[in-house]
Amino acid sequence: MNYQPRSFAHSSGLELSQFLIAHPEYSETSSLDEIRKTGFSRLDEQGHVYLDYTGGGLYDIRQIEEHAEMLKNGVFGNPHSSNPTSRAITETIERTRGRVLEYFNADPDEFCAIFTSNATGAIKIVAESYPFGPTGRYLLTFDNHNSVNGIREFARARGSEVTYVPVQLPDLRIDDGELRKTLASNTSAGDVAGPKLFAYPAQSNMSGVQHSLEWIEEAHESGWDVLLDAAAFVSCSELDISRWKPDFVPISFYKIFGYPTGIGCLIARKSALEKLEKPWFAGGTISISSVQADQHHLEESEAAFEEGAVNYLSLPAVGIGLDSMESAGLDNIHKRVGALTSLLLDQLSSIVHANGQPLIRIYGPTDMNSRGGTVSVNFYDPEGTLIDHRVVEELANERLISIRTGCFCNPRAGEIAFGLSEDELRAAFNESDQMSFEQFLEFLEKDGDKRAGAVRISLGRVSTFDDVRAFIDFAHSFLDRPSSALSS
Repeated sequence: MNYQPRSFAHSSGLELSQFLIAHPEYSETSSLDEIRKTGFSRLDEQGHVYLDYTGGGLYDIRQIEEHAEMLKNGVFGNPHSSNPTSRAITETIERTRGRVLEYFNADPDEFCAIFTSNATGAIKIVAESYPFGPTGRYLLTFDNHNSVNGIREFARARGSEVTYVPVQLPDLRIDDGELRKTLASNTSAGDVAGPKLFAYPAQSNMSGVQHSLEWIEEAHESGWDVLLDAAAFVSCSELDISRWKPDFVPISFYKIFGYPTGIGCLIARKSALEKLEKPWFAGGTISISSVQADQHHLEESEAAFEEGAVNYLSLPAVGIGLDSMESAGLDNIHKRVGALTSLLLDQLSSIVHANGQPLIRIYGPTDMNSRGGTVSVNFYDPEGTLIDHRVVEELANERLISIRTGCFCNPRAGEIAFGLSEDELRAAFNESDQMSFEQFLEFLEKDGDKRAGAVRISLGRVSTFDDVRAFIDFAHSFLDRPSSALSS
């Protein structure tokens, strides 16, 4: 099929020259334009406007070519052996492991890298193995991905106290005073403190807020282990693990550089890893097991947590992807995404209907103070009626604009942003023992004045001014149109 870029009038009147006056630093990132032309040409050839980098990064075609060339010319076997093909891939895997630690500046004497299927798999290792108990505690923030929220089920099942620290409107930042108070407190019952785990995201996948990395050391000083969810942060921002020293860092590589999917990593502080109590064993995690003796011995360090055969033929692509990010320059990417996000926020904040009513409501910070390139919004018609996010997505699809809509697997931040009360949410859950997300939305929205979803725009490695302008022009197409006139 021959794809042709779709052409739309620039209804916003936004011009590159104006943008460069306000953000001259964007010109310093011109090398990324060349990378887009050579490695991501399919975007412009097919007319795509990709604005879902928080959902998944895009790959440079040269990553695919280099990986394919390695597979074409190599002979690789299962790494759980010592034959020549096994040794070949084992050496490659260990180089990749070292490359991951090097990229995040994690001292291999202090940290190790455990390969998983994704960030969720990395989080599950901690969730099921952390020594929660009746004197233990699990502290997390309202702003968290569901995979981090899910750790609470392991904690509660073992009798540990679970505490959430709220976010504050309008920026959806964590209540810093409440967090510090909770970190410094002992158990509510005054018992001897047991194991304590504190989990939070370096960057919100909903609002784009970048939370303070200084909390890590503050938590350590009060005896907490820290899980830092870095999945949304590391695609555009540097994480120096040797400086901040979190205990557990889950990441998904496809969110950084697009390919390969199906591989994540848990970067773990070795001293913290020793605290984990793995509740079961599997192939690849043990040095020896016996059925008759009913005994087993786990492997040491990361090997005890890499269950089964790792995705060994795809793992070399991780090193290739990290090389591609370093070649592009993380500082360049960070600078470009910052300039484009600032433009997006400024433009969306200023769009109003003819009667003066704002078109867009932004959830989270409207400036670039401690925030990344993820922006969540909702559209409103001239009468102030919210336009269903699903309708917005359908209309964006017609323009080949890829955005994300819904709740983004971050329920509590969304609940606060959308003004949903605990009573309303409990009523929805009590409506049925089992319901789909669509049924859940229908119940919450039955009175017409509540919504539980939004539109998310997120920028990344090869985002351009034209991408942002395309979305701004798209937003202008909603001006002065009643919601009833939009297709659903």
